[in-house]
Amino acid sequence: MVGQMKSFFFVFIFLVLSKAVVSSARKPSKSQPKPCKNFVLYYHDIMFGVDDVQNATSAAITNPPGLGNFKFGKLVIFDDPMTIDKNFKSEPVARAQGFYFYDMKNDYNAWFAYTLVFNSTQHKGTLNIMGADLMMVKSRDLSVVGGTGDFFMTRGIVTFETDTFEGAKYFRVKMDIKLYDCY
Repeated sequence: MVGQMKSFFFVFIFLVLSKAVVSSARKPSKSQPKPCKNFVLYYHDIMFGVDDVQNATSAAITNPPGLGNFKFGKLVIFDDPMTIDKNFKSEPVARAQGFYFYDMKNDYNAWFAYTLVFNSTQHKGTLNIMGADLMMVKSRDLSVVGGTGDFFMTRGIVTFETDTFEGAKYFRVKMDIKLYDCY
């Protein structure tokens, strides 16, 4: 009887401990890591037209092939100023250099790949950013996939929010940049 009680006790303890280990392994962590750097910049894009060569910061390299009403297939190359406030005429703290293309036939969606090039008194170096811009969503995240200089090998998230949109001519995006793995 005592032997059965000991066996029952050990089995009971084993089951309780194994349930605790299994349930703790399944629970996702609710804490998010804190960024080592966090700042906000504004991305200003002025699409090239026939009368604005001096002000244009981007140009369509391909035109949509006519597959739907959402610019599917259009490729845009840009060299856009990045400012710390909403004013386009403010001194740029970086340049956004890269491209985006429209990649959805049934809604507005673009895929971005670009480099933020910093050459200011505050930062020197680059941040490489890429990802999908689901334009109809209020805020969307793109990945920071690396960097150089002050941002050597950093990773992070850039949250886009369209701040101003004036058709195909001009748009401004608020970029909330959160960096992790800062060296």
